[in-house]
Amino acid sequence: MAYKNKKIAFVFPGQGAQYVGMGMEFIDKNPQLLEPLRRFDQRNGTSLEEIIRNGPEEELKETRYTQPAILYHSIIAMQSLLKELDLKPDYVAGHSLGEITALVANGVLNLEDAMYLVHKRGEFMIKANQGEPFAMAAIIGLDAEVLKQICLDVSQEHLIVVANYNTPEQIVISGSEEGVNRASELAKEKGAKRALPLAVGGPFHSPMIEKAGLWLGEEMSKMSFNSTAIPVISNVDAKPHFDPNTIRENLVKQVTSSVLWVDSIKEMVSLGVELFIEFGPKRVVSGMIKKIDRNVDTLSIDEWQDIVTVKEYMEKL
Repeated sequence: MAYKNKKIAFVFPGQGAQYVGMGMEFIDKNPQLLEPLRRFDQRNGTSLEEIIRNGPEEELKETRYTQPAILYHSIIAMQSLLKELDLKPDYVAGHSLGEITALVANGVLNLEDAMYLVHKRGEFMIKANQGEPFAMAAIIGLDAEVLKQICLDVSQEHLIVVANYNTPEQIVISGSEEGVNRASELAKEKGAKRALPLAVGGPFHSPMIEKAGLWLGEEMSKMSFNSTAIPVISNVDAKPHFDPNTIRENLVKQVTSSVLWVDSIKEMVSLGVELFIEFGPKRVVSGMIKKIDRNVDTLSIDEWQDIVTVKEYMEKL
């Protein structure tokens, strides 16, 4: 499926890049793209279309709305490109929430089921913590193995884990408030440039929300997961997967497991991927990829003008 002998991966962002009005240019060009969003609102008794269009931003930031909003934006951006350009990825991958978006891109899930699933995932991830004090922090400029050992040491007294290996320079930790605070202090003592507290709704990718994974598994058992010819690179092991049952199991594990994003990108590069096309808001994933491997090409589609840029790039190949 390589395009002019260049292997391509479609990649999708996680939570945090959302903004009011995202995706509206694609809808203006093709009003039919609104149909799945309106069906989502009918199914769930929500007003997601209104929240995406007009905000308020604080409501869009709520995890139960953020996740389906970003997934929807990512998929209509992809559909808009594919209407203009005959293109198929060799691999798909997504950061956290983005892994479920990737499963729409490779046909494992349909869009409506996926939007419903991440809406519930967002609810579950907040509900599962049950009011325990929690925190997450981004640690900048510390070796991954050093930070992993810090978390292991602190976890003797407080719950703390590595949540996201985003880039070689940025790693996110998650867990109890005391655990994150102590690990952040030790990280700075060991030479971290910064330890930035994150404004989040829960201790994501930590055992503190284990119940969310179980509840998610129950929801997924009611859905059809299709076979695919395009493998997804899983967050939990950074390996390609085709089997629907394994993919489902990995999504349950992913709720409490570390997001192995650095290893995922390295795996795709080792498999021959030279071009990563990101679909979704704000080009966050492309920025991370460039910090992992400067030699690969990245393109991002957030708004309509980006499609023109991608078409121009492809014509030059």
